[in-house]
Amino acid sequence: YSPAPLSEKTPPDTFVVEISVLYKLPVNYSIVSGDEKGYFIIHSSNGIIRTRKNLELEDFPVNFKVRATDSSDAAIFNEVDVKVEVIDENDFPPVFPSSLLEERLAENSPATQIVQLKAQDNDTGRNGFLTYGILNGHGLKFRINETTGILYSTAPFDYEEEPTEYQVVVYAEDDGIPEKKRGYCTVVIKITD
Repeated sequence: YSPAPLSEKTPPDTFVVEISVLYKLPVNYSIVSGDEKGYFIIHSSNGIIRTRKNLELEDFPVNFKVRATDSSDAAIFNEVDVKVEVIDENDFPPVFPSSLLEERLAENSPATQIVQLKAQDNDTGRNGFLTYGILNGHGLKFRINETTGILYSTAPFDYEEEPTEYQVVVYAEDDGIPEKKRGYCTVVIKITD
């Protein structure tokens, strides 16, 4: 049995999985090994497994054995493995060290690297895996490498003909479960004469 993964915030007494056997006589279900920390409890007659207490992420996955025993003859039994996984909740959004940055860019510069943005996410695994994007690209004058967070201009700017300041809103997005979270940073780019 491999029930759906549980959230680390699963409260005690939550349904996990129902074990069932094909047998003509009543059986008694019990957890015989593998659940040393006592996270689970099984109903002896219906085979329903529930959580017994709060789950500690670092203890999982837990693999334990459930035994179904003939209720009138303890020598007749069978066992099955149950593997329970726990997923880390996406607790934290990505955070940039500063929500506002100011950069200068000389006019007539060819397409160039402006700044490398780096956000932090205190989650682990995919909940902390970040990709970067631009919310407003000013007509594709800027682009960002979604993996490295490096912001680039895509063409030269003309100080006399175009705006001399751009506000580019960059986001970092995690790959979280159940939902992705974002953090934002505004980069003010001043074109210099």
